[in-house]
Amino acid sequence: MVYIQLPNEEERQLSFYLAMEEYVARETDVRDAFFIWQVEPSVIFGRNQLIENEVNIGYCKRNGVRMFRRKSGGGCVYADKSNMMLSFITSSDYVCLTYNRYIMMVVEALRKIGIDARANGRNDIMIEGRKVSGNAFYHIPGRSIVHGTMLYDTDMRNMTACITPDDEKLLSKGVKSVRQHIALLKDYTTMSLDEIRGSIIESICDSTLTLREEDIEKISNIEKEYLSEEFIYGNNPRYTLTRKRRIEGVGTIEARMEVKNGTIKDIDLKGDFFLTGDIDIIRKALKGKRLVKEQVVAALPDNIGDIIMNLGKEEMAEVLTENL
Repeated sequence: MVYIQLPNEEERQLSFYLAMEEYVARETDVRDAFFIWQVEPSVIFGRNQLIENEVNIGYCKRNGVRMFRRKSGGGCVYADKSNMMLSFITSSDYVCLTYNRYIMMVVEALRKIGIDARANGRNDIMIEGRKVSGNAFYHIPGRSIVHGTMLYDTDMRNMTACITPDDEKLLSKGVKSVRQHIALLKDYTTMSLDEIRGSIIESICDSTLTLREEDIEKISNIEKEYLSEEFIYGNNPRYTLTRKRRIEGVGTIEARMEVKNGTIKDIDLKGDFFLTGDIDIIRKALKGKRLVKEQVVAALPDNIGDIIMNLGKEEMAEVLTENL
């Protein structure tokens, strides 16, 4: 495993590191790459999430918390200097194998320093039943990228306020609720964040590649897409029907459809589901089809579970045709 290192310690915003993942995946011949990064307070939400549903935009703007969209699926997370973000890039087309390999590498790295970390079977790493790391995945031809959080210590109030309504009573309850469900590494070790970071790198990597200034320039060009308002805020189609449901093992799916005379004219799918393929395949398959369960099932691709992890055709059809 090659550790990807920047040529200097200049502080960079979250979008740069997302672009760096993409650059390493698309432009280098490193088979297995890994790096760790930290950022000032930021919110990062999934490719298929609506920002207004996930982020307290007003709070973030008032408190200088930057907002970014990533190209992987999954839910909204908060990052700051008191936790780490991990990136793994590999030459693979196999989602589950890639995911399991990454998760177990990180779990083993934590166990080496005496922390009893465990995988929970979906996309999280747990300590004593509480989440210390959430992860997401996206794929480009021949290459896979897994990235995630690793909580050491964090501003719980800021974390909760960024992703909940701007209400003092709700915020107070939210902080308590979130704290009950997450683990902070500082509570399980006397090691500092920097010491843990160094130990993880040493456990996972056996060589280092330092990027050059010309690499940084190319990464900055890729970053422009991540900083565009169109990418961050999205361009949603008109819709006349909204259907939303949480499916066990899949996540929340929200379908916004433009329907005319019982026929789907356009559809957009949002949510915190785990995207592992091209969601446009589903959208294109449904356009022009009658909004009837049997016809929706027939139109959906047989490999829908390879596009949205663990999703079945019947489940998707039930979401779209609920109450019809």
